[in-house]
Amino acid sequence: MADPAAKQQERLAALLQEGRTFPPPEEFRRQANIRDVKVYEEAQRDLEGFWGAQAERLDWFKRWDKALEWNAPWAKWFVGGKLNAAYNCVDRHARSERRNKAAILWEGEPGDSRVLTFGMLEREVNRFANALKSLGVKKGDRVAIYLGMVPELAIALLACAKIGAPHSVVFGGFSAESLRERIQDAKAKILITGDGAWRRGNVVPLKHHADEAIQGAPSIEHVVVVERVGKAAHAAMKEGRDFWWHELVAQASDQCDPEAMDAEDLLYILYTSGTTGKPKGVVHTTAGYLLGVSTTHRMIFDIKENDVYWCTADIGWVTGHSYIVYGPLANGCTTLMYEGSPDYPDRDRFWSIVAKYGVNVLYTAPTAIRTFMRWGAEWPAKHDLSSLRLLGTVGEPINPEAWIWYHENIGHERCPIVDTWWQTETGMILISPLPGLTATKPGSATRPFPGIEAEVLDERGRRVGPGAGGYLVLTRPWPAMFRTIYGDPDRYVNQYWSRYEGKYFTGDGAKVDEDGYFWLLGRVDDVMNVAGHRISTYEVESALVDHSAVAEAAVIAKAHDVKGQAIAAFVTLKEGVQPTEELKAGLKQHVANKIGAIARPEDIFFTPELPKTRSAKIMRRLLRDIAEGRVLGDTTTLADPAVISKLKQQYEEEGKGE
Repeated sequence: MADPAAKQQERLAALLQEGRTFPPPEEFRRQANIRDVKVYEEAQRDLEGFWGAQAERLDWFKRWDKALEWNAPWAKWFVGGKLNAAYNCVDRHARSERRNKAAILWEGEPGDSRVLTFGMLEREVNRFANALKSLGVKKGDRVAIYLGMVPELAIALLACAKIGAPHSVVFGGFSAESLRERIQDAKAKILITGDGAWRRGNVVPLKHHADEAIQGAPSIEHVVVVERVGKAAHAAMKEGRDFWWHELVAQASDQCDPEAMDAEDLLYILYTSGTTGKPKGVVHTTAGYLLGVSTTHRMIFDIKENDVYWCTADIGWVTGHSYIVYGPLANGCTTLMYEGSPDYPDRDRFWSIVAKYGVNVLYTAPTAIRTFMRWGAEWPAKHDLSSLRLLGTVGEPINPEAWIWYHENIGHERCPIVDTWWQTETGMILISPLPGLTATKPGSATRPFPGIEAEVLDERGRRVGPGAGGYLVLTRPWPAMFRTIYGDPDRYVNQYWSRYEGKYFTGDGAKVDEDGYFWLLGRVDDVMNVAGHRISTYEVESALVDHSAVAEAAVIAKAHDVKGQAIAAFVTLKEGVQPTEELKAGLKQHVANKIGAIARPEDIFFTPELPKTRSAKIMRRLLRDIAEGRVLGDTTTLADPAVISKLKQQYEEEGKGE
C-alpha cells in the first residue's frame, strides 16, 4: 500500500507544478528594458559591480568608497557615499526636461483630482520642509505621519527626507492606541495628520484619533493638520501645539537645500502590522534602499518615460513607500495615487481610473483580484483598458485561477504579469519575473531578481528537492535590506538571523520546482499540522478557488482533539451561486481530489465577505479566533470591522463556535 504521506506530497507538488506557461509576448519582449539573460550571470559573478553600475543612475553629492561591507547579519552599502533621497526623487527631475511632467496624479474618493508636476512637487516639498524646520525639526528628529491617501502624504515623506528627518508613517486605519505605541517607540517629535479622511463616503476622524494617541506620548511637541474633510471632521485644534498645514506652507519659502545624507543614514522607520507586544520598527537607510526600489521598479515594471504607473496600495504600508513614492519618483515616473476603495461609488472604480488616466502599468493585490473575480468580468468590461501593457501582483501568493482571470479580463491576454515576492523588511522586490525575459507560470513568483540568492531549507538547514516544501531563506545581502529593528538589535538578530547561520530567515514557506521557479506558500504560521501532515493554507485555498463556484477562500487550522488541528475554510461564492449543503460537500470532495483526503476541510463556512485589511490582506488570525471561540483580537487594521462581527455572529448561530 502506498505511503499516504508520500502520496499527499506528490499531490501537493502536482498542484503547484502549474502546467500552463506564458512566455513574454513577442512585441513586449522586443521593446523591454531588460532583454538579455546575461543580467543574471553578471549579477551572480560580480554582486558589487552589478549594484555599483545601477547606483550610477542616482545623483550623489559624494561618490562611495566601497560598494559593500558585509559581516552577517550587518551590512553597509555604498560606504562613504553622500546623497539625498528627496533630491533624487524630485529636485533633479524638476531641473531637467521633466520639470513640467506629471510626477503625481491624484484621484480623490469623492472624484476630486490634482496633478503635481515635478516642478510643482519640488516647490511643495521645499515649503513643507521649511515648515518642519520652523517647528524645530532637525536632522535625525523622527516625524510621525498619520494621514489618508492624499498628496500631502507623499509630500511629507519627501520633505522629511529633504532635511534628514526620518519619517515613520502609521497607516490611517490604525487605532489611537496603535498610533501611540509607534510614536512612543520612535520618540517622534512631530505628528502630521489630517482633520479626517474619506472612506466609502464616510469620514475617518484622524484628528480625533491623533489627539487621543498623543495623550501619553510626551515626545510630540507639535501637530500639523491637513484640511481634507472640513467641518464634517469636527477636528479640534489646540492653540500653540496644533497648526494647519496650509497656513504653515503659505508662510514658508519654496527654496530649501537638501541635507547631504550618509549612505547609511536612517531614511525611515516602518512598523510591521499584526505584531503582538512591542511594535517592531523596521529600519531602512538612504542609499541602498533608494537604489533597490528604483532599480527593481525600472526593471520589473519595464518603466518607459511616458508611462502612467499605478500601485493601488496605501502608503501606510511598505508597498506604498517603495512603489508609489520612492521607486517611481526616483525614476522620474508618473505615479498615480488613489484615496478610496475599489467599490466606491461602484465596483468599477479601479477600471474607470485606469481608463481616465490611461494607466500603463497596474500593481495590485491578489485579494483584490479575487474580489474582482467575485464581482464579475462585466465591471472591467465597461471600460477601455487598452492602455495597460503590464500587470503586477503583491502582498501574498496568487492562486493560479485568479492569475488567469487577471490575465484574461484585465490584461486581455497581451499583458505580462509580474507576481512579486518581498517584505517590509526586504524593502524591495526580491523574487519576480523580468517581463521581457521570463516565461511565467500562474501562481509562481518565478526567479530571484538578479543578484538575489534564495534557497528553500528544511528544519535542519538542508536544501530540499524539487516540489518539497520548506523555509525560504536569503543567502546574500541586497541593497534595500533593513539594517535592524529600531532600538532593538538583539531582536533583529534573534528573529531573522539565528535559525540558519549567516542566512536571512524570511518566515515564509516555499517550494522550488524542476525549472527553479519559486512557489510561495505564505507565512510559516499559515502552515497547518493535520494528523502529522504539514499542509499550507495556500494550497487548500488554491484548490477551493479552482472550483467553478468559488470566488475567494480563506483557510485556517482550528484545534482538534484527535488530529491536533483540523481545516476550516471560509468561502465566498461567485455572484449568483447559492450556498447549499450539497455544494459544501462537493467543495470538500474537490479539495480531496486536488490534494488528498488529508486536506479535506472539516468545516466549510459560506460568507458574503472575508475580513480584510485596507491593504487587502485577509486577516486569518481573526478567523482562527472565531473558529476556536476566542475573544476577537485587534481589529483596528480592518477595512470594515463590521464584517468580522457579522461573521462571528453567523458562525456562533450555526453552532460552530463550540
